Amino acid sequence: MASVMILNGPNLNLLGTREPGIYGAQTLRDVEDLCTRTAADLGLTADCRQSNHEGVLVDWLQEAGAQQRDDHSIGAVLNAGAYTHTSVALHDAVTGSGLRLVEVHISNVHAREPFRHHSYLSPAAAGIIVGFGTEGYRLAIQGLHRLAEAGRLEA
Repeated sequence: MASVMILNGPNLNLLGTREPGIYGAQTLRDVEDLCTRTAADLGLTADCRQSNHEGVLVDWLQEAGAQQRDDHSIGAVLNAGAYTHTSVALHDAVTGSGLRLVEVHISNVHAREPFRHHSYLSPAAAGIIVGFGTEGYRLAIQGLHRLAEAGRLEA
């Protein structure tokens, strides 16, 4: 059975308690349960991971790229948190590994502080889901599945 990797970056372990007016009341565990159910509905397994460390995320993106090349995975969903706006390394891990990726953000980053308006990941992503709360993860997995079924790296 093919898998989909769901990666969450810094501070997403604080979901449910961190600024619930922006990020909602659902916890990371709730998000992982949603992703597991969504993946199962599509005949996939979900591999959910979270790290506050950029290098760990780079390693996981490279691993996801290798799994995709070996036809064990359809790609990855990434909420890189603040690294979205700062990390060339994450961008390079996606492009270097050939990973099919959907970037997801719980809040509408374009309606927030100006520094959140730029993403280093977006140019490397097949698609972007922004501002739908944690439901964005479901949309991201479904979109990634459609792209994989079509054999496409980009939308």
